[in-house]
Amino acid sequence: QVQLVESGGGLVQAGGSMRLSCAASGRTISNYVMGWFRQAPGKEREFVARISESGIRTYYQGSVNGRFTISRDNAKNTAYLQMNSVKPEDTGVYYCAAGAYQSTTVQTYNYWGQGTQVTVSS
Repeated sequence: QVQLVESGGGLVQAGGSMRLSCAASGRTISNYVMGWFRQAPGKEREFVARISESGIRTYYQGSVNGRFTISRDNAKNTAYLQMNSVKPEDTGVYYCAAGAYQSTTVQTYNYWGQGTQVTVSS
């Protein structure tokens, strides 16, 4: 089992930056693809970004490409999401997840954190 705990959310003004962290315990995340997802009120959970086990390959949802950066530190068993130039439409609960496949779908990730709220004010 992998336990994931997100932190770093809060209130940020549009155009600002925020860094989310995802601390893992139970197992090393070096064997897992790590992903970030978000869920806005009344909407389905959606893919934001993912990073391969080694950290070499990354992939982003189109709306965040060029603004967000996903990274990982396997030695610290932690993944990150750096969010720059945030917009009000980035508001939502952000979840980190661990899975075995390079995927953008919720169902393919086995382990999830509890989420952290990100609110972007205009």
